[in-house]
Amino acid sequence: FRRARVRSKQWYQRRVRGVDLSLVVHQFARLWTGCISMQLNAMNTVELNKVLEATVSVDIVALQAAQKYLESAAASNLELLLVELSNLLSNTSQSENVRKAAAIQLKNYLTSKDESVKVQYQQRWLTFDGNNKLGIKTNILRTLGTESSHPSNAAQCVAAIAQIELPLNQWPDLIQILVTNCTTPNAPDPLKEACIEALGYIVEDIEPTVLVHQSNLILTAIINTMRKEEPNDRVRIAGAKALFNALEFCKDQFDHPEERNYIMRVICESTQTNISKLSVASLQCLSKIMSLYYKHMEHYMSQALFAITLSALESKDDDVALQGIEFWSTTCEEETDLAIEAQEAAELGEPPDVVSKHYMLGALQYVVPQLLKCLTVQEEYDDEEDWNPNKAAGVCLMLIAQCCMDNVVPHVIPFAEHIGHQDWRFRDAAVMSFGCIVDGPDPKTLNQHTWNLIPHLINMLKSDSSLAVRDTCAWTLGRICERLPQTILQHPSVNDLVAALLLSLENDPRVATNACWAFSSLAESAYEAAENLAGDNEEEPQTYILSSFYPTIIQKLLLTTARPDANQNNLRSAAYESIMELLKSSPRDCYAIVQETTVTIIQRLEELLHHRQSSNEKTSGGNYNDLQSLLCATLQCVIKKMQQGDAIQISDTVMSAFLMMMSSNEQSSEVQEDALMAVGTVMEVTDKHFAKYMDSFWPYLVASLQNHAEYSVCAASVGIVGDMCRTFGAEMANFSDKLMDMLVAALSDQALHQSVKPSILSTFGDIAMAIGPVFTKYLQVVIHILKQASEATVDKNDYEMLDYFNELREGILEAYSGIVQGLKGEDAASNQLEQLRQYLQIIVQLIISVSEDRDKTDSLTCCACGLIGDIVTGYGSSVKNLVQFDSIADLLSQGRRSRISKTKSMAHWASKEMKKIGAL
Repeated sequence: FRRARVRSKQWYQRRVRGVDLSLVVHQFARLWTGCISMQLNAMNTVELNKVLEATVSVDIVALQAAQKYLESAAASNLELLLVELSNLLSNTSQSENVRKAAAIQLKNYLTSKDESVKVQYQQRWLTFDGNNKLGIKTNILRTLGTESSHPSNAAQCVAAIAQIELPLNQWPDLIQILVTNCTTPNAPDPLKEACIEALGYIVEDIEPTVLVHQSNLILTAIINTMRKEEPNDRVRIAGAKALFNALEFCKDQFDHPEERNYIMRVICESTQTNISKLSVASLQCLSKIMSLYYKHMEHYMSQALFAITLSALESKDDDVALQGIEFWSTTCEEETDLAIEAQEAAELGEPPDVVSKHYMLGALQYVVPQLLKCLTVQEEYDDEEDWNPNKAAGVCLMLIAQCCMDNVVPHVIPFAEHIGHQDWRFRDAAVMSFGCIVDGPDPKTLNQHTWNLIPHLINMLKSDSSLAVRDTCAWTLGRICERLPQTILQHPSVNDLVAALLLSLENDPRVATNACWAFSSLAESAYEAAENLAGDNEEEPQTYILSSFYPTIIQKLLLTTARPDANQNNLRSAAYESIMELLKSSPRDCYAIVQETTVTIIQRLEELLHHRQSSNEKTSGGNYNDLQSLLCATLQCVIKKMQQGDAIQISDTVMSAFLMMMSSNEQSSEVQEDALMAVGTVMEVTDKHFAKYMDSFWPYLVASLQNHAEYSVCAASVGIVGDMCRTFGAEMANFSDKLMDMLVAALSDQALHQSVKPSILSTFGDIAMAIGPVFTKYLQVVIHILKQASEATVDKNDYEMLDYFNELREGILEAYSGIVQGLKGEDAASNQLEQLRQYLQIIVQLIISVSEDRDKTDSLTCCACGLIGDIVTGYGSSVKNLVQFDSIADLLSQGRRSRISKTKSMAHWASKEMKKIGAL
């Protein structure tokens, strides 16, 4: 939800005025012939000027010529090119187009959105001559305040260099220069605006610890430009945007009431303005503050924030209204998280770090009516990509339902009675409001309301005159199928629902897409209900409520994938995803249809592959790739459902198709990844029968493991290695030398995306379990790698890195478990655990470290408990003193109290093994 709400698009077109493009093109053609050997210190400034004019040209030939010229110039002498670009940027006599183009080129040679490329550019900058770097920095600082375009391009260049140099204690006077320019009385407004923008860009991209000693200086300058006494609106807007980026630097200031009060007063005053951009930027600051500093907000909520944000909700300015909605959405997210944290703390017998003040609960009666009003403001053919108050209000209402649960129901149900309103907008809003609250309140609270609404929703889905209403009805019915399954499955209208959804598959793509999703939710819920009814006596149910409709539903969905307009509204993908769910959630009496569907999907994939192989069309590659991925994923799903004997019968045909997919150099990484995952499924289902394909498949596996650039492909191939271990067992020794070399090489490659590395570590454990004592030849290298990985540390305030850190330690623990189990062997003669004994102290220390970590995940606890059990089982009483620690006992206790059954059972087993040796 958060990503959806903050998503925005920026469009920007550059035009050249007064340039004879045909002349420029001819001049470029002459320049190309000698560009490789050209020396930039002899460059004609006039030529570079024309080149830069052409980089913002609408003439494609001129644009391409300019790009080639600059690429050649950079290859010849990048350092001097950057000097020349900075000279043009700072030259106020140049045209604005040339200066802007110079800034863009300069910035693009200093930084990149691709993190690995960005690091390369930063290291390259550090190798440049000191005088050249000084000249470039002087030029871009001189440019600040002289540009007519907004925002400042020079400010972005300043930030790009600052991100390189400030962490290395270089450019020490930069912050003071920018702050002085912002705060000096009578400083030119354009200079103040550009400097505050530069500060905003710097604090957005740099680690807070780098500027910790200058944070007060920066914040003072930013807040100073936001004050109502500042006469220039553009400066105030720039200040508000910079503050938004700087808020993460403000922890110390927010911990001190006087400083916090001043910051909050300035922000709140800035929201009370007729300047829309300033109001929006200030409201964005309030939302971020609620997320970062919730515990300090009680005083301000009652005094100002409630009134300010409610007024924003009522604003006729959509941009302002969106930020009012965003504030309450953020509040819901924070209070939902706090409720979860409070529950976890209670289970541990500890007080929560931050206590929820239930602001959303207190504001329900004021906020919900305004959100419902926003739901009625819409157009029937709104662009789905446009983010507006109508869509934001729906998301906010969903968050409120999850946060306030049953308390939201009486505020929404009366509005849902508009379901019969003459105005389609009110009908649509009524249906949407109910769909938004089905996830959160107790199903028992909603049961009777849902029961009464279902027949109306079905009738409206079939016959309402408004496309928007039919679309929302399909979505709401899907939500009910997903969140309130018992109500829908026990309802006498369930057959009517299936008929209405089948009919909706022929409707507008908007409606049909939601009908596909509704079928997915209905099938999953029906299968789960049938499983519960069957109990533990059957692996899968014999039948379920959709069995009689199953052939028709599958047939209709297959037809839907072939609709001429299936590219619209993601309909084709939705239909295939629905087929996958129906195949996965199918009882035994539908198996014949599963087999028929398999044949159909194989035929479609073969036809597509042969068509592409024989076709010279290159323009529709994206569509081909998407369709291949969908067919491949569907085939993977259906193979999982097949009995082994049936899967073996079709495996030759299936593997031929998958190998053909992987053999094309033109395939996207997504297609390669899907093909690899599908091969893994074939391996899993056919078991040792898969050995016949290894000679053909091996080259593709090797290439994928070595494809570090396309990390999703590499990750999928690592998964295949794990599948091979489980399939071939001891026979993996035939492949293990080469595989171990490639896996170690992947770990050593700094360019490989970090997300792949935990699974590689875990795969070491898979290989050890497969080949058993043979793994001793890799033991020393692997232990060294695991020890290094376990010494990694991360900033606990960086949640993405914290997630990765936990995944990394899971991979390490899984590797150790696999090694212990593998070296144990199948009998005393093959037991090689003594080879590992010298490393047990390192392993136990890691377990203790995990136990004492408050940020560990449940799955990490599960892995640690499993490893304890493996060690004790393998070594017996000889490791009693090694594992008899309070922290390990606490870890096992936490695991036994887990709400996750796997963790709980693993902890009970490990505790039992510990008790056997008297260590617990």
